[in-house]
Amino acid sequence: MTANNLKKLGLIAGEGKMPIYIARKATERGYEVYVTGLKGNAAAGDYKGICTEFKPFRLGQVGAGLQFFKDHGVKTVVMAGRVQHTSIFMNLMPDKRGLAFLASLKSMQTKHILTRLIEEFAKEGISFENSALFLDDFFPGKGVLSKRQPTPEEQKTIDYGFTIAKQIAALDIGLTCVVSQQAVIAVEGMEGTDRCIARAGELYKKSAEKDTSVAVVKVARPNQDMRYDLPVVGTRTLKSVHKAGFSILAFEAGKTLVMDVDEVVALANKLNLCLVAV
Repeated sequence: MTANNLKKLGLIAGEGKMPIYIARKATERGYEVYVTGLKGNAAAGDYKGICTEFKPFRLGQVGAGLQFFKDHGVKTVVMAGRVQHTSIFMNLMPDKRGLAFLASLKSMQTKHILTRLIEEFAKEGISFENSALFLDDFFPGKGVLSKRQPTPEEQKTIDYGFTIAKQIAALDIGLTCVVSQQAVIAVEGMEGTDRCIARAGELYKKSAEKDTSVAVVKVARPNQDMRYDLPVVGTRTLKSVHKAGFSILAFEAGKTLVMDVDEVVALANKLNLCLVAV
């Protein structure tokens, strides 16, 4: 089903601007938007006037979420926004169906959990759309977006980081790595991108060689399923890079969602950061 055929759209909303933008753009196109906001991640006030109904849910309430969409005749949903991966261990409040769902999992890897969730919804006749629905213009193509260009040495560091990031993404470990001179400083785990960058910054501060090029690199998974967990960067990411003492942020061109790209580029130039779509 294409976006133009949708009359009702369900939105499973996590943290950040991405789900808010999707709700707004869908409403502008005349769709009824029904939002299930994950508690602690999405707030009802952010969706006032841009959705038909908002209902908060706790992580693990699979049955309640499904029933909400079924009650409103929703057949297509989008899953968007940040949800800390550590939440699956700390903030779960499963209902009866959620308990059965968790018991069926063979792995707690993000890819497996979300693929199984999509299958669970499919049992009720509900399908998942591209998680960047209506956001086609948010994926920059290859090139340097900032005024500051990478030096030849920095480009080698970026290329190396891209190779490493694709490897850890293929293993479903994370989508981000921080590298310097053909060495890995940190890789993203369950802590998320910002904390990975901060951890790398602490390690870098203890290094005797602080004049070497360091690059933060974010990529999509090989054969990325566009229905979930897309790589996203924004002003928050740039601020984390700058705070950590780094000056290069590279991301996979055409597959990484850049929120408010004009603001991101302006901030990169203000902070004299090198921003590259690889």
